[in-house]
Order: sequence, then C-alpha cells, then structure tokens
Amino acid sequence: MASRGHVPVLLDESMQALAIQTSGFYLDGTFGRGGHARALLARLGPSGRLLAVDRDPEAVAAAATLAEDDTRFEIERARYSQLPELAEARGWSGRVNGILLDLGVSSPQLDQPERGFSFNADAPLDMRMDPSTGQSAADWLATASEQDIARALQELGEERFARRIARAIIAARQQAPISTTGQLAALIERTVPTREPGKHPATRSFQAIRIQINAELDELRSALAGVCDLLASGGRLVVISFHSLEDRLVKRFIRDEAQGASIPKRVPVRDAELCRRLRPIGSATRPSAAEIERNPRARSAVLRIAERLP
Repeated sequence: MASRGHVPVLLDESMQALAIQTSGFYLDGTFGRGGHARALLARLGPSGRLLAVDRDPEAVAAAATLAEDDTRFEIERARYSQLPELAEARGWSGRVNGILLDLGVSSPQLDQPERGFSFNADAPLDMRMDPSTGQSAADWLATASEQDIARALQELGEERFARRIARAIIAARQQAPISTTGQLAALIERTVPTREPGKHPATRSFQAIRIQINAELDELRSALAGVCDLLASGGRLVVISFHSLEDRLVKRFIRDEAQGASIPKRVPVRDAELCRRLRPIGSATRPSAAEIERNPRARSAVLRIAERLP
C-alpha cells in the first residue's frame, strides 16, 4: 500500500497553543516525520532550541538530516517519558517554554504493512513502535492468558465483544500461531456478531493490542508526571490525543494540577498553599470539518492546553 504521507494534525492550532517565544526552549515528544517540529522551528529565532524524541528508529533516521542542517534542533531516540532526564542533561529543567505531545501512531507507521499496525494488508503482526525491543503483538497473543487478552480489548479498546474475541484467539492459537495481521483481522471478523457502521470489526481490537504492546497509557502517565518540573513559568503543555482513554488521562492531569493539593473541607488554607502548578487554557479543540475532509485520520484528535503557573 502506498503511503499517504505524513500530515500533521491540528498544526496551526498546536503552534498557536504553544505561544512560541523566538528564543525559547521546546520539547517535541513524538517527532514522527517532523511536521510539527518543522513548523515550530520556522517560528524560532537563532537562539531558540528544539529537542525532539521518538522511539521509532525510522522516525529518528528521518530527523537526522534536519538535525544536520539546523543547529537549533536535536533528535534523540527515546521515549517521551525520558524527556526530564534529557532536559536535565542540557540544563533545561524548569526552563522549557513548551512541550508538545502528539500521541498515538503516525501515518507512516500505519502505511507500512511490515510494521503490523494496520489490517489493510496481510503482514507480520508486530505493532511495536520500536521493532528492536520488547514483545511483538504476535508473541503477546501467543502467550497471554484469555483473561489478559479480554481485559486489554475491553479496557484499552472499549470492545464490547472482548471476551468472545479472547476465547476465539485462544482456540485459534491452539491450532496454529496467529502471526499475521490478516489472520487476526479475519478471526475477529468471524467472531464479532454485529458491525459498527463504517468501521471494520477489528478496529478496536487492533488499537487495544497496539496500546498494550507499547504500554502507551503507562508511558503517558509517566511523561505527564514530569511536565511541571520541566516547564518555566508561563510555559505551555500541548497534547494531541486520538483515544478517549488518552484524552481522559490528560484532562484529569490538567484538572488535578489546576486544583492543587487535596485539602479537607472547612480547613482554612491560603490559595498559595494549594500548590497549583497548571492552569487550563481554553477548552478541548478538535479538527475542523475542512481538516477532517483533507485528512480523515484527524477525525478523533483532541487538543488540550495548560500553562505552568509561577
């Protein structure tokens, strides 16, 4: 399948949300193919700096030329939960003016059958964002218990027929390994009794297994925990999520940091003692109808913004 190319989602909205300072320090937690990074660099002055990370070796390779051509830019092969240690090594802790996290899987990952993220072509069932480490989807499905598979499908994919699909996977693997995307998609299609309009029956399960394999929610929790120590006063956190569970984590994190310390009712306390660290900026932003028409993969995107308080 030919790649559609990488189209950055909510590009103008995310750049505006970052309130970019020309001499600021910025972190891009998911370089992908660099759409957001290049737009950010175009708004930085000579003394501005951008550090991007990605755990996908192909994304890091794609960033190498940009890093060679622009001394304001660095790329590291790392998870975005590692941003605090990378920023500290550069003396950036507490000085970062903006952090951008564009979550989920990128278009190049979806469009390369050999990566195993999509069922549009029959390919090895991998799904790892970093194919050099960890357990592939095929290996996980070969060893996970029925209960663990059902839990992942239900909790991470919000799949109504999680238990039924898990039972079918266990039965099928006793006959032969489930090693390709086509095998898994066909099994789910045979198992699921009803259809969601416009959605393949395997969509939720593939999403859930990908999140499980890459520990995406744990990665997001860990990354958010370090945000406030990285940001300078007035620095912005901008997160684009594509899954309701991701968005819920981000929304609750911003809410909790905006409310500050939990104090029992009727206990007198000064506002400064609540240790509020963030304030939300506006409400959730979603792509326009025009953007969704240009790029259907943007349809589930949600952008949230928070600003570091002094």
